[in-house]
Amino acid sequence: MKPHSKQPPKSDIKILVVDDREDNLISIETILERDNYTIVKASSGRAALKILLQQHDFSLILMDVQMPDLNGFETAAIIYERDKLKDIPIIFITAHDYDEEIIFKGYRTGGVDYIYKPINPDLLRVKVGVFVELYRKNYQLLLHEQKLLAANHSLQKEIEERKASEEKVRMLNAQLVENNLQLKEINEELDQFAYVASHDLQEPLRKIQVFSDKILTIQKQDEETEKYFKKIISSSQRMQSLINDLLSFSRHSANSSDFKMVDLNLVVKEALVELEIKIEKSNAVITFDNLPAIYAIPSMVRQLFYNLISNALKFRKADATAEVKISSRKIAGTVPEQALYEIIVADKGIGFEQQFEADIFRVFKRLHSYHDFEGSGIGLSICKKIVDKHNGTIRAESKPGEGASFIIRLPEKQ
Repeated sequence: MKPHSKQPPKSDIKILVVDDREDNLISIETILERDNYTIVKASSGRAALKILLQQHDFSLILMDVQMPDLNGFETAAIIYERDKLKDIPIIFITAHDYDEEIIFKGYRTGGVDYIYKPINPDLLRVKVGVFVELYRKNYQLLLHEQKLLAANHSLQKEIEERKASEEKVRMLNAQLVENNLQLKEINEELDQFAYVASHDLQEPLRKIQVFSDKILTIQKQDEETEKYFKKIISSSQRMQSLINDLLSFSRHSANSSDFKMVDLNLVVKEALVELEIKIEKSNAVITFDNLPAIYAIPSMVRQLFYNLISNALKFRKADATAEVKISSRKIAGTVPEQALYEIIVADKGIGFEQQFEADIFRVFKRLHSYHDFEGSGIGLSICKKIVDKHNGTIRAESKPGEGASFIIRLPEKQ
């Protein structure tokens, strides 16, 4: 089965027949009527020109040569002066057997063929059919050309849009690189400022603590004065703790050379030694087993577990033994060859509303008053910073009264 192609039906094929004799017009129309063409008749050259002023969509013109006023050659010459009409083929109809010079004149004016009278109906139909078929093919080519032009325009527009998008992406990438460099410089300046500011604050603070202690020991104070001095000492101790945490937060920068293979079992044991007094006071039970060895910065991961365990001890239930369980499992990373370890630090403390998960990792963000629970509000922020430095993630799951679980994911190798 042949593929369907768009082409004008025969009823849309228009033929202009020009002859000064009505019987010739009727004769040609009768011969061509079986092919269902649309026949438009003109009785003179001027009548034909008048028709062609308003209608340009003729597939063919059949033109008698011998006509009064304007003959066929003259009419053809005028027709072909107009751009819209110059592609319409003209077949001259003549009763004379002209010599070659006159025949060439007809071709020079734009004629494509001759038919001699008396007209042979079969020959007329065949010749008309040939030019109608040429018209159809030209029509198909025109449609195809229009489609190609439209497709080319669409493609050109798409290319221009893509180029514009690529240029925009390139500019955004360049801006992002520049912003990252600026952000890195700002972060380094902030870290340095935090370190210097915290370090400089310690000296006057130590003097406040020392002199307050001396005043209390040099002479006995009345009860109210002693209470105020103890508040000064307590506040200065709390500020000392805050400064120490700020120093710890600002110091956490890392180089690739700082990473080493670290056994997390040993790291947790070291953190428990540092927390020994707090663990004894709270009568806490800390359990852990089979923790992995990963590439990490030893001091940082020790601080990580120290802060998480300390946090669990701090927010224990008042009427229950503090319990902390540390477990781990190996999971697949986003990159096939990169394995991850998921480490969970779970407690059975007071917990918190899940909606505050993001808040607990922000610097100085507290869910409770420091009157209820001591601390600076930096501990978990330090945990997040340490995990970020190790290209990992940390999140928390909790319900009030049901404890909290801190889920850490760290790559096995950096």
